[in-house]
Amino acid sequence: MANALRGTKFDLAGQKSLYTGKVRDVYNINDEYLVMVVSDRISAFDVVLPRGIPYKGQVLNQIASKFLDATAHIVPNWKIDSPDPNVTVGHMADPFKVEMVIRGYVTGHAWREYRSGKRVLCGISMPDGLKEHDRFPEPIITPTTKADKGHDEDISREEILASGLVPEEDYLQLEDYTRKLFQRGTEIAADMGLILVDTKYEFGKKNGQIYLIDEIHTPDSSRYFYLEGYEERQAKGEEQKQLSKEFVRQWLIGNGFQGKEGQEVPNMPDEFVEEVSERYIELFEKITGEKFVKADTTSIEKRILKNINDFISK
Repeated sequence: MANALRGTKFDLAGQKSLYTGKVRDVYNINDEYLVMVVSDRISAFDVVLPRGIPYKGQVLNQIASKFLDATAHIVPNWKIDSPDPNVTVGHMADPFKVEMVIRGYVTGHAWREYRSGKRVLCGISMPDGLKEHDRFPEPIITPTTKADKGHDEDISREEILASGLVPEEDYLQLEDYTRKLFQRGTEIAADMGLILVDTKYEFGKKNGQIYLIDEIHTPDSSRYFYLEGYEERQAKGEEQKQLSKEFVRQWLIGNGFQGKEGQEVPNMPDEFVEEVSERYIELFEKITGEKFVKADTTSIEKRILKNINDFISK
């Protein structure tokens, strides 16, 4: 099995701090730029799982990089360059304290809430009579708080504005960007025979300018169905064929783990780790239409550090 990158602890020129997230190691360079290393860590139910997934970080970084380039005409984004398959270097912006989640279908968290009898999600009404994976009449924006630790929480537009989390002018702009990005992502996915089911976007502000930050349209932040056969599967009440992290969540649920107090994370056997890796690579190839080229993982940390240092020295 290929090596998996569990994390980095570099000492880079101009480095002021290192933030370690669930998946990403983010280096602050002189309070001006960020060096984001996308590791092979995988999280579910807001818990980082013990095993890394080979090539997952490369998949996430390269998909995000491609989509940042493909949507730069819609909203400015933080990316400057990608000097390594696992690394993006970009502008440092002050992040808004909400994540903009947009859903085209009643799936995942939306379905779990709907099935429990709720018909309002983040202040948005959902019509009666929907089945799991049905399309909403229009995509709905269901923001969450951006928690430094623990679980993100659903929040409505009204609550965001009332609490002053985001100024109204900025928030309305975030909603507009979110809808336009989702529409573009939906078009690109359809061209590749996929449905972009739901996704999340994060935004920040630098020098008065709103930037799209972090990842975009990756299998960690998004859910995809196969377009072919979607209607037939819905009509028959069959499970949709999907490419996302949901199957990892379902595996964990099946093994008695949902991130709740007192639950123990089940051990992921080698075969399942390999399967997860293959699913990530499959999505890369499906969504980009390109063959995935596996980077050399023999000395993955040394490779990444060299490429970052070469970039910074320029």
